[in-house]
Amino acid sequence: MAIELEASWLEVLQPEFDKDYMLKLKQFLKDEKQAGKTIYPKNTDIFNAFSKTPFDKVKVVILGQDPYHGANQAHGLSFSVQRGVRTPPSLQNIYKELATDIPGFIIPDNGNLTEWAEQGVLLLNATLTVHAGNAGSHQKKGWEQFTDMVIKTISDKKEHVVFILWGAYAQSKAQLIDPHKHLIIKSTHPSPMAVSHGGFFGSKPFSKTNNYLKEHGEKPIDWQVSNK
Repeated sequence: MAIELEASWLEVLQPEFDKDYMLKLKQFLKDEKQAGKTIYPKNTDIFNAFSKTPFDKVKVVILGQDPYHGANQAHGLSFSVQRGVRTPPSLQNIYKELATDIPGFIIPDNGNLTEWAEQGVLLLNATLTVHAGNAGSHQKKGWEQFTDMVIKTISDKKEHVVFILWGAYAQSKAQLIDPHKHLIIKSTHPSPMAVSHGGFFGSKPFSKTNNYLKEHGEKPIDWQVSNK
């Protein structure tokens, strides 16, 4: 597993790559590949969230749990899929909420959220890899320790970042965030099963995010995803 972190991230996270847990994680991934297992996303996309959203550009963090485990889906951005792949149910619900929250938002024909990432939305999964067809298969192998440090580093070293935490798992990470320096937005997860219990639709996380950014002199996010 090559370290392909963008320079500003490497500057703040370099020590993590020499720690015992990361060395064990690298060996685990190497063993998985040697055993002939397919791992998503592909090697060059594992740190895609960091490449697309440099540390000094982070304005928003949307936390997911696992990469998608189907073919051609995951590309290193939480909730996002590659073009040409059907928009997953959770992202369909995110788009539905956007359509009622952001005036003029038009539900796009794809689920690629790269445009968000390039504006400063860190689309971070807690676990950065998965074995094909086996959801959660790379949990508790070290990734969570690394991404917890990512969250804490953002909280400690930056100000006025919006953290969007959907569902119980993401909300458990709130303990890593200083609520006096940042905005934490919580609601039900957008997955179909979770939204049926209420709490996600009508929560308006996107307009709340933009209002907070504007209040602190930051350019709001253009949430519209292009049809391409």
